[in-house]
Amino acid sequence: MPDLMDTYIENRKMIQPNHANNLDTTHGGNVLKWMDEVGAMSAIRFAGSDVLTARMEQTNFRGPIPVGENALIESYVYETGTTSMRVRVRTFREDLRTPETELTTESHLVYVAIDEEFEPRSVPELTVDSERGEELLEAARASDENNDHVE
Repeated sequence: MPDLMDTYIENRKMIQPNHANNLDTTHGGNVLKWMDEVGAMSAIRFAGSDVLTARMEQTNFRGPIPVGENALIESYVYETGTTSMRVRVRTFREDLRTPETELTTESHLVYVAIDEEFEPRSVPELTVDSERGEELLEAARASDENNDHVE
């Protein structure tokens, strides 16, 4: 059975002018796209198969990411159903010149594992075998107000 930490992924995107809106900060649509992609990577790693995005739940934009800085996107699977996985995805503003990050965007996404015919397939149970995994699990549950959506 896959462990939560096996699904933990961090990815970075350097914010370029073509990612920006008229305020020279990252366009929200780009942030959503990157969050969906990185979330899917966690779900694929967990399921061992392709996945489809079933739902992106309430997304909270807390601050901008200016051109020239990085978007640091982290995701991990924290709950599973028969064919679906809930993934916590958060985006941080990151200036590579310093070790500091600032949360800018967060959401929970649901992915469904699929087979070669694009039909839902079952997923394994999630295990949590480390203190860091337990911390991430509790943080995801605490931030998830609608914890009853797994199918």
